[in-house]
Amino acid sequence: MISIGTRQHGAARRRPIDVRGDSYFKGEWMESGDDPVLSPTVFLIEQPPNATLVPHFHRQNQFQLFVGGGGTLGKHPVETVTVHYAGAYTGYGPLISGSQGIKYFTIRPVCEAGMMSLDEARDKMIRGPKRHESVGPVRVLDEAGRRAAMREQLKQGEHFLLVISDEGLGVGEICLDRGQSMNVQRHASSQGEFIVVLSGRLQFGERELTEWESIFVSADEPFPDLRGAEGGVQCVILHCPPREKVYFPPTV
Repeated sequence: MISIGTRQHGAARRRPIDVRGDSYFKGEWMESGDDPVLSPTVFLIEQPPNATLVPHFHRQNQFQLFVGGGGTLGKHPVETVTVHYAGAYTGYGPLISGSQGIKYFTIRPVCEAGMMSLDEARDKMIRGPKRHESVGPVRVLDEAGRRAAMREQLKQGEHFLLVISDEGLGVGEICLDRGQSMNVQRHASSQGEFIVVLSGRLQFGERELTEWESIFVSADEPFPDLRGAEGGVQCVILHCPPREKVYFPPTV
């Protein structure tokens, strides 16, 4: 499976949502149905200034990519661009936005709706492995910065911000010049990879992906020919581990 997340789709699907009395905005950038095994999804949340998202958990693995504003996640400050990972049934938060609000993408290999408050839904928490990681801030580069980053790379390939684990979880960064092909280190345990453009333009066939747009490539799919377009590109690569087996419902 290959899925694309675009700014145009996000703008068309942007809408206000009420979160415990505060007015947020949510825009779906990538939608791939609701298959319980693989249905990659990317949406942008715009959290208003000085709002608190209570500690909670989800039933699926997810990344969050913080791309605007700032605040705190738990006891830790969140800046642009920070990558946060929370495994299924792993509690995190609160997420508190600062005076400018905060914008972040939620990125999941499997679609899920809603959240489970730790205070109100603790009985729905399933025992099992818990994991969360945070890396960044990742500096967003202009064209000159992208070229400098490429010169520092010993070879064309991924620079790991979080080295891929045995479970297939990892976070990488890559810069490509015009015409350079992307070389991604795929892991046998991973469900696939999200590639998100941080700056510049990424060439995929006849189309170009620009800032914040993304592509998901499932593990069973040959990796596509992705190249830097005019001016080069900077991307973050999110390697998605499968959900732990203990969290799958029993077979009837």
